[in-house]
Amino acid sequence: MTTYAIAAVTGRYGRAALDQLLTRVGKDDKVIALARNVEKAKTMVPQNVEVRAGDYADAGSMVEALKGVDRLLFVSSQPGAAVPRTRQHQNVIDAAVKDGVSLLAYTSFAKADTAKAPLAEDHQYTEAALKKSGLRYAFLRNAWYFENDAAVFKAAAAGKPLTYSAGDGRVSWAAENDYAVAGANVLASKDPKAVYEFGGTPRTFADAAAVVEQVTGTKVTLNPVDDATYEKGLEASGMQPGVAQLLTSFQTMMRNGELDVDSSDLEDALGRPATPFAEAMKHAIA
Repeated sequence: MTTYAIAAVTGRYGRAALDQLLTRVGKDDKVIALARNVEKAKTMVPQNVEVRAGDYADAGSMVEALKGVDRLLFVSSQPGAAVPRTRQHQNVIDAAVKDGVSLLAYTSFAKADTAKAPLAEDHQYTEAALKKSGLRYAFLRNAWYFENDAAVFKAAAAGKPLTYSAGDGRVSWAAENDYAVAGANVLASKDPKAVYEFGGTPRTFADAAAVVEQVTGTKVTLNPVDDATYEKGLEASGMQPGVAQLLTSFQTMMRNGELDVDSSDLEDALGRPATPFAEAMKHAIA
């Protein structure tokens, strides 16, 4: 009997991973759902799944949450919280060590060992902390969720210019559900690798625009700009300067090729082809 736990089950990734894991485990295995909001989680997961309070910011909460857990799918927290993400992640690692978790699968960042983007820094800290902890780990280095840019593609389908500063940088977009399913499969696998570089077929924004045209029949106008112009445009639309700066940094890392992942790991872990880009595009636009 193996006891599995999936964190952040009220989020899209966590819930999709939970649903997939339930199809993979044996009849004698146990699956636990972790969430900050236990009552909300109970309305979202099957009745046969135990829900435990798991707040990364509360070290004691995580020790209680991971008691008896053999394998944990550790979904990285969101940046910008009152408790720094590095502290939150360290709390989870410390609890996993104390409770004797035998495998921790962590949702990391593409090519985290060489990444230069500021967004990668907390993931680099967490990977280093996991290596130091002595825990067996599997780094799920997710490139970029298609859903991160779905609103941009939807606007292009509605006739608005597709503005970007990523240039010809290629992005390994893949559907969030694919990343979640792959993560659950790794958690349940007999002998997982230490590092997975997950991502879809790399594409430029111009490539993505062609797919918008393909699925909608609408001509997309490309509007490539530099970072300064991109950031000013976001601010002019009413976005707060800090948020505009953050979104512009995403474009910078795309242009620098940090989200260009040349790996079959995602499809290997899925055991099937990744969701076709055109299919994901149709869903987003609809």
